Amino acid sequence: MALFGVFQAAFLLPLLSLRTYQSEVLSEPLPWTPESLEVSINSTQQRLYLQWRVHNLTYHQELKMVFQIEISRVETSNIIWVENYSTPVKWNQVLHWSWESELPLECAIHFVRIRSMVDDASIPELRSWSNWSSWEEVDVQKSLGQGPLFVFPKDKLVEEGSNVTICYVYRIPENNISCRMEGVLIHGEQLNPNVAAFSFNNVPFIRITGSNFYCATNKRETKGITLFVSKVLEEPKDFSCETRDLKTLNCTWDPGHDTALYGFPSQHYTLFESFSRKKKLCEYKNWCNWQVAPDSQETYNFTLIAENNLRRRSVNIVFNLTQRVHPMNPFNVVLKSISATNATMTWKVHSIGNYSTLLCQVELHGGGKVIQQHNVSIKASGQYFLGDLEPVTQYATQVRCAAAKHFWKWSEWTRQSFTTLEAAPSEAPDVWRNVKSVLGSRIVTLYWKPLSKSHAHGKILFYNVVIENLDKSSSVKLLSIPAPANGTELTLDQCSYQIHITANNSAGTSPASIIGISGDPGNKMIEEGRIQGTKDGFSLSWKPQSGDVIGYVVDWYDYPEDPRCHLQWKNLGPNTTSTVIRSDAFQPGVRYNFRIYEISTERIAYLLEKKTGYSQELAPSNSLQVTINNLTSHSFALSWKDYSTDSQSGFIQGYYVYLKPKAEQCHPGFEKAVLSDDSVCCKYNITNPEQKTFVVENVQPESFYEFLVTPYTSVGEGPHDPFIKVTIPDEYSHVLIRIMVPMIFCLVLLMVLFYLTSQWMKDKCYPDIPDPYKSSVLSLIKYKETHHPTIMNVNDCIPDAIEVVNKLEGSKIQFLGARKSLTETELTKPAYLYVLPAENYSGPGPCICFENFTYNQAASDSGSCGHVPIPPKTPASQLALLTSPESLLKSLDQNYVNLGESPAGETSLNYVSQLASSMSADKDSLPTNPPGPALGSEYRMQMAVTLGLASPCGSENSSLASVTLLDQGEHCQ
Repeated sequence: MALFGVFQAAFLLPLLSLRTYQSEVLSEPLPWTPESLEVSINSTQQRLYLQWRVHNLTYHQELKMVFQIEISRVETSNIIWVENYSTPVKWNQVLHWSWESELPLECAIHFVRIRSMVDDASIPELRSWSNWSSWEEVDVQKSLGQGPLFVFPKDKLVEEGSNVTICYVYRIPENNISCRMEGVLIHGEQLNPNVAAFSFNNVPFIRITGSNFYCATNKRETKGITLFVSKVLEEPKDFSCETRDLKTLNCTWDPGHDTALYGFPSQHYTLFESFSRKKKLCEYKNWCNWQVAPDSQETYNFTLIAENNLRRRSVNIVFNLTQRVHPMNPFNVVLKSISATNATMTWKVHSIGNYSTLLCQVELHGGGKVIQQHNVSIKASGQYFLGDLEPVTQYATQVRCAAAKHFWKWSEWTRQSFTTLEAAPSEAPDVWRNVKSVLGSRIVTLYWKPLSKSHAHGKILFYNVVIENLDKSSSVKLLSIPAPANGTELTLDQCSYQIHITANNSAGTSPASIIGISGDPGNKMIEEGRIQGTKDGFSLSWKPQSGDVIGYVVDWYDYPEDPRCHLQWKNLGPNTTSTVIRSDAFQPGVRYNFRIYEISTERIAYLLEKKTGYSQELAPSNSLQVTINNLTSHSFALSWKDYSTDSQSGFIQGYYVYLKPKAEQCHPGFEKAVLSDDSVCCKYNITNPEQKTFVVENVQPESFYEFLVTPYTSVGEGPHDPFIKVTIPDEYSHVLIRIMVPMIFCLVLLMVLFYLTSQWMKDKCYPDIPDPYKSSVLSLIKYKETHHPTIMNVNDCIPDAIEVVNKLEGSKIQFLGARKSLTETELTKPAYLYVLPAENYSGPGPCICFENFTYNQAASDSGSCGHVPIPPKTPASQLALLTSPESLLKSLDQNYVNLGESPAGETSLNYVSQLASSMSADKDSLPTNPPGPALGSEYRMQMAVTLGLASPCGSENSSLASVTLLDQGEHCQ
């Protein structure tokens, strides 16, 4: 073991000596180590700039070297970037290198060091790294200045889609700091107690004024920055150059997105021609002009360079000038010799140096599309003939030109419009008719459709209608109907006619349409068939009845509710037996009637078939008007009227009768049904649409029913309201009605007759107020002469008696009320005195009055009666009994008045009619002792006799109770 230890010591000692030697050699500095390293920063660009030198190089010596650069953040051990930089190095040369940091330099301390290695083939033995330089510290936070909160980077400009890091520096440790990007709260990475970083990937472009980022503390301290994100600079597209006159080149391109931002200019473009080595800064972003060299350079090589603050792009083209000729627009385009069907077009072009031949293209447009297109080779001017045009049609012609030898581009179009002239209409009007027979004549309504623009060949001014009577060859009538009328009405007799209709414009007349009207009315009954329409229209078919036809016509009304207008028709060929009628006017629920006519060789239309149908049937929308008939205690009948055909919304297939009985059991033939309101009723189906009555039997007397009748079509039934209520009478009510009604009628008739009879009796016998003009007493008067008995004349009356009542109170006569005056004078009844005043009596004559027992009150109200004084000259012989009433009438012949007071100096008479006693005296003689009057016994005439001049009498205090006639012993005062 001792020997082994000695041997091991002897072996290890030389090895240790060699190791020590090598370590000393390696620790010596190698030549060309980087020295004088300096680091500077650019906060706006967030870049570190390094510069250094390499000593120990001899004069004019140049070596290719590699420099390795390391960058650490926060600590020297935290290396974040390593890069090798190769460059040739000369004696005393200052070398430069820069590095852009993704984290703002203000947010952390950075450290930089460098070493080198010779990478030159002439000195291969020196290919080893030199020693590292010492760490250079970069601490921007020391220069931030005053303030607790900072946000970086300031006004950063990046392209859309870039990655960006933003940080804040807060010198006071604070955990309650919130940051927002465009108002959205975000969370970052805490680098140290005072610094936090926020990373954003693929940032978008928001607006040209940038995106806003800010941070705020709980002490309301706020700081922020604006991040400018621009569009990515694109490579110019469609770069092209051309000339229009061989003097100037015009280059154009598509610049793409504009990269301009607020405070940052847009991209700019530079045009560089490599053969002439000329460069031009373009004023516009999408085009630039270049003057052609006077030395007739034909080939050009252009490079277009686009630049902005972040990027540079370029494109290149090479071309021959003579192959990029784009002619200018043709000019002086003129249309000449314009007619209804053709025109001639001429134009001129600009000259292009020695290129005298151009290829021009001519186009004719009409109706919004190209009608004709032609190519023409010209030099200075061109001409082309345009044919096959339509009359009165507006056209547009245009021309463009290009180089004929080396085609590059067409020039722009030069356009000119024109309108052709009118021509006579080329087609006869489409004419139809409607014939109605009225009182031995026929009303023929003619309809025609306006000619299409392609057939009218101008503005239609009027229509000529020529009416030719085929039974009278010399009878021809011409009517001129001004446009835009589309029909007229004619009144024709029973002869056969042929009608010719033509359309006329300023250029001429169209061919004639012929309509034949037969003298035979041909009123044969044609059954109407039903058809069902679809969304595609109505499909019609028919069977020909004769082979000698020239066609068929189907007519109908688009709006059947107004048959005066909108008559439509369709012409069909002679071999057609079916067609489909389509119209945008067809509406669901409207019945349309179609008539199919065959047209004979004489142009006469004969009705062939009738069709009716709906484009789409609907359920009935109207309720029926139902009436109740034959109401008995065990049945009642329902009846209703049919809808009008025009108001039906579908073909009526039958009727449903709904009945709501008081009991839940349905009548025979009815079935239970549930209505829309969930009520249960009985339902009866009438399958015959022609039936308009229905009898409901087996009903219960004195019960209550509700019923409804509604029609139905193939689609559904009509409305379910309103229900009509019926009350069933009892079993015997109809018998009582049959008996009571005649009895009541007879009773009412008798009452009316009785009332009329009583009125007549009252008017005849005891009227309320007698009317002298209507009084029946006149019929009892014996007239001396024959005349109309309207007014009772005193001269015509023969009195039965004269009642004289005497009362004397001194020289004054008082008229008291009613019968009281008679009692006071002790005159119990009136005396009939036939004496007149004495001969020697010289006082005033007595008052002569008549008393009317029926109208005492009225007489009393009058205040006085009439007075007839007796003149004193009356002889005594006359104061005797009157032996004859006729003699009395003579004295009354000239003097009588109505009730009232006569004027002074006149003879007066008061007459009042009253009822006379049944024992009145004879007319021929007056009794000596006449009986007293009985009130209300018989109508009696009384007269007053005057034998002298009348004079007024009575006092103003007198009161009339009874109308009296004074005797000779009583005098009026």
